[in-house]
Amino acid sequence: MAGMRGKQTVRGMFQSMAVICAAAGVIYLFVPHDDKADPIKPVDYRVELVTAQRAAPYPVLEPVGLAKDWTPTSVAYDREDSDAWHLGFLTPDRQYVAVEQSTAPPQKFITQVTHEARDTGRTQQVAGRAWQRWEGPKYDALVLRDKGVTTVVTGTATPEQLARMAAALKPTQPATPTTPAKA
Repeated sequence: MAGMRGKQTVRGMFQSMAVICAAAGVIYLFVPHDDKADPIKPVDYRVELVTAQRAAPYPVLEPVGLAKDWTPTSVAYDREDSDAWHLGFLTPDRQYVAVEQSTAPPQKFITQVTHEARDTGRTQQVAGRAWQRWEGPKYDALVLRDKGVTTVVTGTATPEQLARMAAALKPTQPATPTTPAKA
């Protein structure tokens, strides 16, 4: 009798697996999926930008005038983490570029956001300002230190694309509601 029970358990397990596989196959066939769809979803960073502009003790930078094929992919502002502002993009050729700003100690902050890049000792003129060139095994970067804030443009993009992003960065102010004129 014990031998019979063991065969029934194994048979039941195979039957259950067959039912589960059949159900999974039916679900796969009837759930729409687009293999050609772009998995990268652009983010709208305006709300976080306004929050950062109002809260940060420095002028928060945003890219102005970049081509439409630069896709914003990530955004964050963390007031408790040294007022850290992050805005990530994909370039037209699918390379990553991030704008990072913070009031944290520069050396620690730069090393963290560039994934261990090192100062090359060289500078690069971008939009009339001298940015430090950093190079690393994962990311390269352009670094600008200014009045208590460090700005880093970093990523896997080419040096030209990093410079394009740095040149596009402008301090903008949050929109303020207008008050109606008094009669």
